[in-house]
Amino acid sequence: MLLTISLITILIALIVMFLASILSKKTILDREKNSPYECGFDPKGSARLPFSLRFFLIAVIFLIFDVEITLLLPIASISNIANIFSWMFTSILFLAILLLGLYYEWIQGALEWSS
Repeated sequence: MLLTISLITILIALIVMFLASILSKKTILDREKNSPYECGFDPKGSARLPFSLRFFLIAVIFLIFDVEITLLLPIASISNIANIFSWMFTSILFLAILLLGLYYEWIQGALEWSS
């Protein structure tokens, strides 16, 4: 029973993805529509400028540590209801993993903006 429901769910998902990929394709490619628009004038430069890979790396590191901080917030709220030894062990282990990750990023030079 469970296998049948799983197969039907997967089949429906595949059919929907297939139909979406077929129906969403644009068949008419126009040079004017694909060019960047600057108030009716021809563009002065390229619309696709390269961005700094360092900026992207810092942004990804920020997002990772931001998510980890949201994982740290419940630690303080469960301190009263959890076993103190398991709570302390889990908290110290999680913080050690975070500090090791931060140390690794620091050693690799990912946190230095000008290099």
